[in-house]
Amino acid sequence: MDDLDDLHDMDHRIVSALRECGTDPRVAGAARALSWAGEHAALWLAAGLAGAAVDGGRRGAWLRGTALTAGAHLVSMGVKRVVRRPRPAHVEPLVHTVGRHSFPSSHAASAAAAAVAFGALGAHAVPPLAGLVCVSRLVAGVHFPTDVAAGAALGALTARLGARWMREGAHRD
Repeated sequence: MDDLDDLHDMDHRIVSALRECGTDPRVAGAARALSWAGEHAALWLAAGLAGAAVDGGRRGAWLRGTALTAGAHLVSMGVKRVVRRPRPAHVEPLVHTVGRHSFPSSHAASAAAAAVAFGALGAHAVPPLAGLVCVSRLVAGVHFPTDVAAGAALGALTARLGARWMREGAHRD
């Protein structure tokens, strides 16, 4: 077996184990709620707009962080259309998905972008919540771990690359 086969097998085993956690109704409810909140980056866009509304001194930075988060989500959707990896078929999903492609996780991309961007603005609750959104996609059985890892890396990189632009927004308000 080569390394890609090993990675594929590990991906399947991990999503199976985490999906099994979703047999607990409380865990399933949390996974569904987190997946729903992260759909189309809605949770993160709302958080960024709320930050801009209440933190007038850094409104520009919040808006730019929100734009970076939306951008990470859009880029991940574009990559998904190119890669076209199917979602896990060996587990019963807990949630309905908008698309049938899995790689990278757009939920993870927007969550990680928000964690980096909004975390830099002092929103300390965002990174742990972003981590929970990422894990929820595995528990829901709609992504493989490599999908989530790639999405999170894409989102974090997007926000990190835009950090200087975001800081400039904090100084122009």
